[in-house]
Amino acid sequence: MGCTVWLTSIGQWILNEVPAGEAIGLDPFLFSIDSWYSYQQILEGANRNLSFPEVNLVDLVWGSERLPPPTNTIYRLADDFVGSTWQEKVAHARSQMEQHSKKPTAILLSGLEETAWLFNLRGDDIPYTPVFYAYTLLTKTDISLFVNRSRLSTEALQMLTAGCPGSPCVKVEDYGQIGDSLRKYAHQDGVIIWIGTEYTTLGLYKEIPQESLLEDDYSPVMLSKAVKNSKEQKMMEAAHIRDAVALI
Repeated sequence: MGCTVWLTSIGQWILNEVPAGEAIGLDPFLFSIDSWYSYQQILEGANRNLSFPEVNLVDLVWGSERLPPPTNTIYRLADDFVGSTWQEKVAHARSQMEQHSKKPTAILLSGLEETAWLFNLRGDDIPYTPVFYAYTLLTKTDISLFVNRSRLSTEALQMLTAGCPGSPCVKVEDYGQIGDSLRKYAHQDGVIIWIGTEYTTLGLYKEIPQESLLEDDYSPVMLSKAVKNSKEQKMMEAAHIRDAVALI
């Protein structure tokens, strides 16, 4: 009969399984800032180090057998299920930037649900979760959505770009360009980028100079998402009723 061992954290598992003096390779684009710090705190003083190899070793092992990235369509959420337009949500995020004492010039979104909620878009990149792989960089003047453009439905793309080249207009950039675009923006004079450490990957975090960072546990968009307006509250109630009927 097998034996199940419960551990309080992945960091504790690393401490138990990795011998002293060894290094643990970590892909910085697969772990959030908070996750990395939690591992580091457990391993600190334990003669085990976290390292960041330039190439993900698992990717090398995978080789040509690695599964291709998702290609499923990213679609617009029907108006019946939308509490606010994406333009209203962007305007609210920008007002939060203006009201903050440190006057951030941009918000970086790494959490998949943040981008899906902000733009009223949905996908199915992760089973049973209606999100898709994407990043967002929202500045005072520009809105950049980093996602493979070909995946957006015609209706979704039209919704995002209807105001172009005016404002508000969403610039759809390739998913793989987030690092270069963030690096270019972050090294301009006078910029301050607001991030949530719970979701921002360590890889993107390292692209931003410390003097240009404004850190909170969660981004303002994630916190806004948690506060439901009257329409969203009614939809949540209806969803719970449907779920209760299914259980009965």
